[in-house]
Amino acid sequence: MHNFKKLQELLSSPKKIVILPHHKPDADALGSCLALSLYLKKSGHSTYVISPSDYPKFLFWLPGNDEVIVYTNDDNKEKAAEIIHEADLICCLDFSSLSRIEKLGEIVQEVVDKTPILLIDHHRGKDDIAEFELYDIEAAATAQLIYEFIELDNGLDKIDEQIAENIYAGIMTDTGSFKYPSTSSRTLRIAAELKDIGIDTSRIHNLVYDNNTETRLRFLGYALSQKLTFIPEYQAGYFTISKEDRNQFNIQTGDTEGLVNYALSVEGIEVAALFKENDDSDGIRLSLRSIGDFSVADMAARYFNGGGHKNAAGGRIIDGTLEGAVQIFKKALKEMKQEAESEKA
Repeated sequence: MHNFKKLQELLSSPKKIVILPHHKPDADALGSCLALSLYLKKSGHSTYVISPSDYPKFLFWLPGNDEVIVYTNDDNKEKAAEIIHEADLICCLDFSSLSRIEKLGEIVQEVVDKTPILLIDHHRGKDDIAEFELYDIEAAATAQLIYEFIELDNGLDKIDEQIAENIYAGIMTDTGSFKYPSTSSRTLRIAAELKDIGIDTSRIHNLVYDNNTETRLRFLGYALSQKLTFIPEYQAGYFTISKEDRNQFNIQTGDTEGLVNYALSVEGIEVAALFKENDDSDGIRLSLRSIGDFSVADMAARYFNGGGHKNAAGGRIIDGTLEGAVQIFKKALKEMKQEAESEKA
């Protein structure tokens, strides 16, 4: 870890610490923040987890969730800005560019000259924003890095069931229940250590994956039957979800979670995308998945103002339509497949 000794010196006395996940945090981002928050509180620090946006209801059970400050709630904007300006340390978890926290990034930018930043992340495309870093693109999850941070700090004995549940939820979801190639023997050993602390791993799985509403299930059926398109010549498939679709099924944050994986599960499909039309100011957001050597991280960076991992990435088109985004996707597939074939020749 970069500058760890200096960080330990900073944390040797109680501090006011802000902990931030990325926009629309998932279980890895939020679980990592809550785990770190609970851990630092045990050393007498005052911690504030501030989310740039709302997040799925199936994450509300995470220990410490009731103290999260959601910035997009109007009542919290002034409060969040004040806390950030008064912080002794800002922790950026599961992201490495201030653009990933939307409006909060502008507030953090105002204090970067006086307030040190701790970055803990495993995504490609890191910006130079932090004085302290625990950054490893080979790590299966940021939650895994939180465990390793605690281990570096000689604090494993402070991991209780609440901290362990948050870390486990982050690792479980970011590894696809330990099935993704990023799952290393180290990842599994950490999961075993968390299990030995006494957490109920079956309960955690059920709370995350088996907590659907009737509306979400009906939307899933609709999306599979009406909104899924395949491009056989490029071994690809994609979903398009319009504003009308969202309104018809009253889609809430998290209701499209995992949808893109259904396209990737079809035999012969190697690349999958989910395009979502959001509010006018939010443009088109997309999730990309792949198997094998095809890098959707490269596709996201080159064509969709995004990034991520080799086999799981995301991006955004601020000005554009669903149809336009799909055309860019098809162009990207064609160009990247041709490049891959040229390299093999």
